[in-house]
Amino acid sequence: MLDRFTQKNPAFSLAGLLLLALLGLALPIQASEVDTLNPRDLIRAAMEHWRGVTSYSEMTMTVHRSEWQRSFSMQAWTEGDKLSLVRVTEPKRDAGNGTLVRDQSMWTFSPKINRILKVPSSMMNQSWMGSDFSNKDISKSTDIIDQYDHRLLKTETRDNHLQYTIESIPHEEAAVVWGKEILVIRDDFVMLRQEFWDQDDILVKEMNTTAIEFMDGRSIASALRMQKLETPDEWTEMTVDAIDFDIEMNSNQFTLSNLRNPRQ
Repeated sequence: MLDRFTQKNPAFSLAGLLLLALLGLALPIQASEVDTLNPRDLIRAAMEHWRGVTSYSEMTMTVHRSEWQRSFSMQAWTEGDKLSLVRVTEPKRDAGNGTLVRDQSMWTFSPKINRILKVPSSMMNQSWMGSDFSNKDISKSTDIIDQYDHRLLKTETRDNHLQYTIESIPHEEAAVVWGKEILVIRDDFVMLRQEFWDQDDILVKEMNTTAIEFMDGRSIASALRMQKLETPDEWTEMTVDAIDFDIEMNSNQFTLSNLRNPRQ
């Protein structure tokens, strides 16, 4: 299914964080060089590890609640750290719903009303498609790199890999919700965990890697679960079914026109 997306740049070998999540371009970094990186560089490398220069993926998002569960099949395209497009393909009643992120702006499209809506800043902390990911989780790119200070808390060995735990605290003037974030990054730049703490130093939600697979030449977090601590029986899991890195993109890929009328 991915054959038409597999024109790659084999010289680029970086890969990190989903998404939604959800990043900047740099030269490839080898795992043997990781000890020379400071915490900020580790976070950047982890983010680049997920996207590469460009990427196309097919994913399944499962929203689990105590009394029901829903799953969505999706296609996603990314380019660099500022452009991404996600489109729902299943179930039929939701097919065609899309989200476009360009820089720090986000738009959604619903075929049912045939309208493109720009998501206002006042709604960025609301749920994305009824999931445990917020619009801000989906739209942010390098916020944590550019607007936070970073400190390495500890380094430990687990499962034959070094793991780096980093505390990231936002600058006083940063327009962010969280009081701090804590990230755990493996020595091959796979993001294992991301914690979101409020201004009162209370852990609010966390995103954990629940599966790691070798896909298209690199190890990636193939399943990520976002969960709020106050509702332990509720969570959202994003699973990568297939992915291609460093593909050739159409020039109109990340446009409002393509959000409404897909041409790929």
